[in-house]
Amino acid sequence: MKTNSNVIAAISYLTWVGFIIALLVRDSRDDFTAMHLNQALVLNIASIIGGVAAVLPLIGGIISGVVSLATFILAIMGVYRAATWNNQPLPLIGDIHLIG
Repeated sequence: MKTNSNVIAAISYLTWVGFIIALLVRDSRDDFTAMHLNQALVLNIASIIGGVAAVLPLIGGIISGVVSLATFILAIMGVYRAATWNNQPLPLIGDIHLIG
């Protein structure tokens, strides 16, 4: 495991730009970073879905607000876990695997 894996993993949670930067500079053999990249990707996709839900009449704003708040809280948790070398999956999204 590289010594800066936790920094790369934490950066992956900082919007799409952070995710792409982390994806490009990571070591492809590093399982710790790959796990956090996967969770960051799921959060970014959930954020997009929440934004799209905002156009729904009546309840779209509520759905969008709840999803935005949840993704924000999970991103903070992800940054903290990555920075402290914790590879425990995040609640709600930890079992979703899109990368690897």
